[in-house]
Amino acid sequence: MQKKQGLTLIFTGDGKGKTTAATGLAVRALGHDKKVKMLQFIKSPKRPYGERKSLLKLGAEIIQLGEGFTWTKTPEIHREALKKAWALAKETVLSGEYDVVILDELNNALAIDSFPVDDVLPLEEVIELIHNKPEHVHLVITGRSALQEVKDAADLVSVIDVEKHYYDEGIPAVRGVEF
Repeated sequence: MQKKQGLTLIFTGDGKGKTTAATGLAVRALGHDKKVKMLQFIKSPKRPYGERKSLLKLGAEIIQLGEGFTWTKTPEIHREALKKAWALAKETVLSGEYDVVILDELNNALAIDSFPVDDVLPLEEVIELIHNKPEHVHLVITGRSALQEVKDAADLVSVIDVEKHYYDEGIPAVRGVEF
């Protein structure tokens, strides 16, 4: 028996591949003529990410709403970006216009502890959105450090671990592999 309600899927962990997994899911959904939108909470529109280029070519919508690494700008700049990103995320999911909504790096944003975020990105609202999204919407949330409350509200949690990484050998991020 197939569940009629859309699913909530979490891709988390310290290994590489969380956004990649969500991008693969988006490609699959697009292949079935589903409407897909990805909102990236941390990544900045000032950098050329491969998943953005690819998904746009395939017909998905993708918006980078972040300011980059949290240590590169003031907390106020990041807080304002997160506030705007969260407002757009709620609007996008609740609109019911999309079959798949990916909130890329939302877990990272929720786990920020170097400055307060709960007033601009309330965990209670995230849980409420998961529970009250339109029944056909599949919601995908990625990023390290998924909070237990988010994992508990999800239908699937995949933890991507790292056993070995080329960073440990001094190899920097590789275009087409990391971004």
